[in-house]
Amino acid sequence: MRLRQGTAIATVLSAVALAWPAGASAGGPPEEYVSFRSRGPGPSQLDRVWVNKIGPANPERVLVLMPGTAGGAGDFTLAGRELVDRIPGLAVWAIDRRSQPLEDTSVFEELQAGDATLQEAFDYYLGWIVNGGTPADHFDFINPDDHGYARRWGMRTALNDARVVVNRARAGGRRDVWLGGHSLGASLSAAYAAWDFGGRPGYRGLAGIVLIDGGLLGSFDAFTLAEAQQQIEDLETSSPFRELIGLDAPGATGLFAEIGGYFARLDPTGSAATLQSYPLLPDDFDPGIPVTNRALFGHAFDRDTAPDALRLLHVNGGGLAAAGDPRDWDDGGITPVANLAETFGQEPANAVEWYFPRRLTIDTNGANAMRMNPVARFLGLRLEHTREIDLPVYAFQTDLTGGGVLRGARELIRRSDATWRRSALIEGAPEQSHLDPLAAAPDDNEFLHTVERFIERG
Repeated sequence: MRLRQGTAIATVLSAVALAWPAGASAGGPPEEYVSFRSRGPGPSQLDRVWVNKIGPANPERVLVLMPGTAGGAGDFTLAGRELVDRIPGLAVWAIDRRSQPLEDTSVFEELQAGDATLQEAFDYYLGWIVNGGTPADHFDFINPDDHGYARRWGMRTALNDARVVVNRARAGGRRDVWLGGHSLGASLSAAYAAWDFGGRPGYRGLAGIVLIDGGLLGSFDAFTLAEAQQQIEDLETSSPFRELIGLDAPGATGLFAEIGGYFARLDPTGSAATLQSYPLLPDDFDPGIPVTNRALFGHAFDRDTAPDALRLLHVNGGGLAAAGDPRDWDDGGITPVANLAETFGQEPANAVEWYFPRRLTIDTNGANAMRMNPVARFLGLRLEHTREIDLPVYAFQTDLTGGGVLRGARELIRRSDATWRRSALIEGAPEQSHLDPLAAAPDDNEFLHTVERFIERG
């Protein structure tokens, strides 16, 4: 059933109830997409956190992972399946933040199930804008003014939601629970360890933290108090959501990424004319010659052709073939375009948070020092236990931050009770870009090899 945007929240919640199967690959580990009730700033129907559970229903140990800026649980699908296969008794629980029910993914789900065509999905989500409004029951972009509550979806909300998931993972006395994330999700993981949850430090109850190309203490931006105050003032009079690709329409990043992923996944060598001729396709994503669907998708993400401003979405994938009409894609890097397409063209755990709250970026930048300084106090952050953290730290660094990830991890270990002996700080090879740890071919994925050893030795 196709959902109009206004009914999406209620219908998703009633359809999901507690869980639905999440389409594992043939012969792969079991997967289940679930939601847990979590208190928050409302509205009450959105006070839930969503999790894609990969692996055994009753695992011996759990790795809980949080996505990065505008990322979704689907970012971890391929790496999660691989880790579950490699590490006996492990489950990977990938978090989707509470904005999930705002996404109208109904026709993507039909496409996933074989009940809609690529053209039908394209017309429903994007084609209607320029073709006269067909189909009549098409997707509608949300009005940001109707969702002012999302201005309060900052670090406090995200970490309280993560706390609910960690506690579920620890149910029954399970002690081996790791918390980690990618990019901003790694920064949230470091903050969680230092956070004060009603007098109880976040690090207690964790076996370790896993920082995938992110973290605090200099990995990314930092704010002065004046900058934080200005950011909050600006937020109160503008959209609560961030849009990465430059279109002033919340949700556009998710739509373009998922449409492109499905075209590249379901019709990889077909002509990309439908997408290339679309007048709202950003020029930076069009190679300017006729290409296949997978070539268009690879071109949009590869670090040699994607805009430098979108380094958060870069992979080392390859390049356009030397000849052909339409021109195809040659996998010459470490992430095959098929892996990239499978990551972004999937449901119910897709790889983009369509409605990413800007407050979460503000708070994460404000938490950079991991101290209760004036910025943290102004933003209401509870970073009270940094020096007490006695967890092993795993950190993996790509080409994104110029060494900032490992510098931050070393400083975290130096300032806390964590020990070098139990930690693992990995400088990825120069060919590693920001999304490669999540989607690279297993044989070329340094993250998989090294985090496997880190978790197995406990």
